[in-house]
Amino acid sequence: MSGAGSRPRVRYEKTGRVARVTLDRPEVLNAMDLRTHEELAEIWDDFEADDELWVAVLSGAGTRAFSVGQDLKELSARTSAGEAGTATFGSRGRPGWPRLTERFGLSKPVVAKVRGYALGGGFELALACDLVIASSDAVFALPEAKLGLMAGAGGVFRLTRQLPWKTAMGHLLTGRPLSAERAFALGLVNEVVAPEELDDCAESWVSDLVRCAPLSVRAIKEAATVSATMPLEQAFATRYPWEERRTHSADAVEGPRAFVEKRPPRWQAR
Repeated sequence: MSGAGSRPRVRYEKTGRVARVTLDRPEVLNAMDLRTHEELAEIWDDFEADDELWVAVLSGAGTRAFSVGQDLKELSARTSAGEAGTATFGSRGRPGWPRLTERFGLSKPVVAKVRGYALGGGFELALACDLVIASSDAVFALPEAKLGLMAGAGGVFRLTRQLPWKTAMGHLLTGRPLSAERAFALGLVNEVVAPEELDDCAESWVSDLVRCAPLSVRAIKEAATVSATMPLEQAFATRYPWEERRTHSADAVEGPRAFVEKRPPRWQAR
C-alpha cells in the first residue's frame, strides 16, 4: 500500500462473536467516499452470512469524528466532471448498494459507538443502528439543508420516527446540532459516558448482547422493526420468519433447561 489513497477505507476485524467495523479515514473525519461504501457493502454481506458472528460494532477511527458523512470534496469533483448525476433517496444504482441505511432485513444487531462528530450520512448511519453508545463530546446533526442537499440516506425518514415530530423537523429544517446529552434525553442514544469510558461502556452492551440467545435477539429485532408502523392487531397476526426459526430451535429448549439446571446456557444459534 502506498499512501492514504490506496489503503482500505474501513477496518474489519472479527473477535469471537463480534464484528468490529471501523470507518478509517480520520484525516478527513471519516468522510465516506464511494470506495468506503463499496467496502462497507462487502463487510455487511460477510457479517450477515458468517454464522460465527452475532453482533457488530460500528465506529470511526480517531477521536474527532464517528463520520461527517458524504465526502463533499469527492462529490464536488465528480459534479464538476459531470460524473455525479442526480441522487435523492436511497443508494440503488450507486456504489455500495444496499448501504446499511437500506439493509432493512439485516437480522443481526449493530451497535454504533460514537465519538465526536456524527454529521449528515454519519448521523444517518447511527440512526440505522440498533443501539447507539456515545461519548459526551459527540455531536449529531443533519446539515443538508445548509448545503443544498437532502438527508436521503434515511435521515428524513428515521429522525421523524425516532423523535417527536416538531423536534425532528426543527433539526431537519435548520441543521441545528444535537449534543450527546440532548440526544440521550430524546431517546436517540442508549448511554452517554466520558470519552475515556466509551470503549468499556460499548463493550458492556456487546457482552450483554452476546450472552443473549442469538435467535431470540434476531427475532426480537425483526418483530420490532417490521411491526413498528402496524396496528397492534396486525402486528400480532403477522408472520415473522426469524421468530419461526427461534420457536423451532434447539436454543428455545436450551434456555429454560439451563435456567432449571442453574448453569449458563450454551447457545448454538440453531
